[in-house]
Amino acid sequence: MGQRILGLTGGIATGKSTVADYLARVHHLPVLDADLYARQAVEPGTAALESIVSRYGDALLHGDGTLNRARLGEIVFGDPAEKAWLEQQIHPVVRQHFAAAMAELGTAAIVVQVIPLLFEANLTDQVSEIWVVTCPEDVQRQRLMARNGLSLEQANARIQSQMPLAAKVAQADVVLDNSADLTALFRRVDQALQHIPQGRRG
Repeated sequence: MGQRILGLTGGIATGKSTVADYLARVHHLPVLDADLYARQAVEPGTAALESIVSRYGDALLHGDGTLNRARLGEIVFGDPAEKAWLEQQIHPVVRQHFAAAMAELGTAAIVVQVIPLLFEANLTDQVSEIWVVTCPEDVQRQRLMARNGLSLEQANARIQSQMPLAAKVAQADVVLDNSADLTALFRRVDQALQHIPQGRRG
């Protein structure tokens, strides 16, 4: 059997981090995080940060030279052209980070790659199985409002700006329902680890 590379994705506030933490803590699997790599891609001194400052100005920097991610988010959120430009700066770097981390892990039997934008960033080719964490939109909305302190309108806008969850579920090898009960969610994770999906990519 070849190496299993689990591409863990879902929508905002559906529970990706909860599943990733469980896989690391209970199953002791290596977990690689696209969000961490995306943050590293715009650290001071990086080409991506220089490009961002060149495009939007020094006002996007904190006093210590780090990127003001909230202010950048205000610029690109709701502007597809600017969002696409930003992703062109960051996604290739994220892919490089994944490649380097995978090389370090070598022949680990199972590796988890947490990639919120797995489909949007066209990273499906680097995983062998697609795991999608899902929950009803009203649950997703309530969690997002509570976690990020957002209004109803803000939460709806964030959810609607993403690829629809149903479209992700339709392409999943494994669907993890995180509607309510964590015990049931973790049981589903355990089952998915034991059964390799048919027609896997790897």
